[in-house]
Amino acid sequence: MRILDGIGQPGDLKSLSLEQLETLATELRGDLVRMVEANGGHLASNLGVVELTIALHRVFDSPRDKIIWDVGHQSYVHKLLTGRRERFPTLRQHGGLSGFTDRSESPHDAFGAGHASTSVSAATGMAIARDLAGENYHVMAVIGDGALTGGMALEALNQAGQLRSRMIVILNDNGMAISPSVGALSKRLNKVRLNTRFLKAERGLSEAVTRLPMGQRLGKRIKRGVKGFLLPMIMWEELGFAYLGPVDGHNIAELETALRHARDYDKGPTFIHVITIKGKGYQPAEQDAIRFHGISGANGKSIGISYSDIAGQTVLRIARENPKVVVITPAMLDGTGLTAVAREIPQRVFDVGICEEHAVTFAAGLATQGFIPIVAVYSTFLQRAFDQLVHDVCIQELPVVFIIDRGGIVGEDGKSHQGTLDLSYLGCIPNLVVAAPKDENELQHLIYTAVKAHQPMAIRYPRGSGPGATLDTTLQELPIGRGEVLRSGEDVAIVTLGATVYPALEAASDLSKAGVECTVVNARFANPLDSQLILDTAGKVKRLFTVEENVLAGGFGSAVLQLLHNYQVSEVQVKCHGIPQVFVEHGSQSLLRSKYNLDAPGIARQVLFAFPELSVHSRKQSLAGSTPP
Repeated sequence: MRILDGIGQPGDLKSLSLEQLETLATELRGDLVRMVEANGGHLASNLGVVELTIALHRVFDSPRDKIIWDVGHQSYVHKLLTGRRERFPTLRQHGGLSGFTDRSESPHDAFGAGHASTSVSAATGMAIARDLAGENYHVMAVIGDGALTGGMALEALNQAGQLRSRMIVILNDNGMAISPSVGALSKRLNKVRLNTRFLKAERGLSEAVTRLPMGQRLGKRIKRGVKGFLLPMIMWEELGFAYLGPVDGHNIAELETALRHARDYDKGPTFIHVITIKGKGYQPAEQDAIRFHGISGANGKSIGISYSDIAGQTVLRIARENPKVVVITPAMLDGTGLTAVAREIPQRVFDVGICEEHAVTFAAGLATQGFIPIVAVYSTFLQRAFDQLVHDVCIQELPVVFIIDRGGIVGEDGKSHQGTLDLSYLGCIPNLVVAAPKDENELQHLIYTAVKAHQPMAIRYPRGSGPGATLDTTLQELPIGRGEVLRSGEDVAIVTLGATVYPALEAASDLSKAGVECTVVNARFANPLDSQLILDTAGKVKRLFTVEENVLAGGFGSAVLQLLHNYQVSEVQVKCHGIPQVFVEHGSQSLLRSKYNLDAPGIARQVLFAFPELSVHSRKQSLAGSTPP
């Protein structure tokens, strides 16, 4: 029997020997590789925290003691050790375990997460809540060095050090976010990570100072000065944290010693610097931590070239021709398809780390000086920079281009990653052009259009592969605010944009077989709308059915309704279809699109449901065409 099979709750770990714990770590890695390769998910990051997770649950008592996992994607081992092992094969599957921490899933998940740099803020809040309530439990934030670059994490560290409340921040330092960590802070961490002499020097220094004959006060001053020279991590003590480390993140005994010291320290917050290897124990992941950061799984591989790849290729092509084009991304260089751009023109590509707000205002600064910044970011992460979009870019009408990956339903990453709000939060901003391509070819033209537009413009596109459109060899400027009619029909007009255009065309074809003829309009732009095209279509067809892979509240359909209201259009039936005002759960893109009726069969059903008279019409057509008995 495997040791892991006997672990039902974290308390079962406490009686195991060190030898058994090391065997358990091997078993955990085996399960991680097997399950994540089957279902997809974050493999390398979880392989790197196996021993740390074991040690945390040995020293502390979850769920009474609160363990907060930054981003939450490194919590798979935590899930396996907290009563969810039998459900682990359902990871990231619809109705199964989330790929992130989720408070509704288990009391051991102290805080739900999916975005980086939130853990220290949450931990500080929990620690203060504990103190105000007069309770006594431990609070720990486990944060990666990539997430530590985020401004929110630094803001929280600043307050936590000032409040002096008892809590523990554990830095899981592997030199990586999705891509290698960047910035001055990362460089200082590297001085410790890459030189084990720092640890030996600190220990030797501590012993030497105790033997100094010149008194305790002077001894402390000398220790502090020499330590500041030898160990750059003095910055944490200046912030108000007692510092422990660096600690070998794959040595369970050493980890437990450090954690016990931090647990028993009662004079304020503690910072533990843990050195780990991303992908530890699985050679392919150790050798290529970027590729194995997040994998699709055996049943989730995309076919064909992805929208991300098309975006990267187009940006490179444009940047080669225009030296004023610069590229900015907040730690998503590989995920947004920009690796080749950075390789060819590194002087004009800036990975700013997990700092979305800074990325947008940095772009605005570049734009004031005549450059054309392209900001590449996931839809759900751009939410963090809404104020900067409004205040720093759009109010000043600066020509910043936003290429927004993962717009719409993302899939297995779930609630925190679904890009289902962007048409709403972008569409309400004055001076911002918002577009969504129907396919890969339209995407390349829209990026080219945005670079030429001399105004703020955002292009949102879905995760994964497109429908396989042929790419034009020459890039073209598309007229801003102009859509196109892809199919004509007299019964109903389906007005849509982005990822729902091709399903709408397929739905129209299916409805035609039932005797219902549809016009299909690719609006292409959510802001500004092609007012004339929509008004003309409404006047001719009298039934409009809008479709969007976005929440209905404040989205594309709402804008169409507002347009018709403004022009006092009457005698036109309008129905809007999209995602209800919910946070979309995890599951495959195809399953979720089917669930929310955003695939072709779903759109066809919803058209007939919205306009019942068409169902009667289609039945009559069917009867008229049948052979009399």
